[in-house]
Amino acid sequence: MADVTKKSGPLALLLGFVLFVAFETVAYYLLRWATSPLGMADQFQAENTIVPNWVKTVVFLLLHLTLVVVAVLTLSNQLPRRYRGQVMGWFYLSLLMSFLLLIPLFS
Repeated sequence: MADVTKKSGPLALLLGFVLFVAFETVAYYLLRWATSPLGMADQFQAENTIVPNWVKTVVFLLLHLTLVVVAVLTLSNQLPRRYRGQVMGWFYLSLLMSFLLLIPLFS
């Protein structure tokens, strides 16, 4: 019970940030490759519709959410108890990042 009250220190937060950035980078390039056949490369065509790019957006978001949930479930089972408090913070940040990663995906 003594280890329950211990909090993770700044070094653990820095390591968590580095691992978060690495996870998001790998996830982005993996999902960009997986969704590359979807959507239209040229957004400024005369008869362009939003449907192909909408499909690519939804597939990207769903796959990213799946990767994040699997990572959270795995980490919450594998990490020592004192580091588990960080997992939900990184989870919420990753949900925000999923929408921000759409910008470089379509640029």
